[in-house]
Amino acid sequence: MKKTYKIDVDCANCAAKMEEAAKGTPGVKDAVVNFMTLKMKVEFEEGADIDKVMDEVEKNCKIVEDDCQIFR
Repeated sequence: MKKTYKIDVDCANCAAKMEEAAKGTPGVKDAVVNFMTLKMKVEFEEGADIDKVMDEVEKNCKIVEDDCQIFR
């Protein structure tokens, strides 16, 4: 399943860090962050609990960019 989320991030470099952090999260098959549109597209592994995975994605993103936000 794929879902798109609105994000708040300050720069393209930070967006790239968020993308890598999301991709490294268990339960995420793929993730793409577009700084120009301020959106994150996440493709989840089959059978993943989306809410729990997104909690982890958000934690991982805050590690690399502490003032980022993902709106769900």
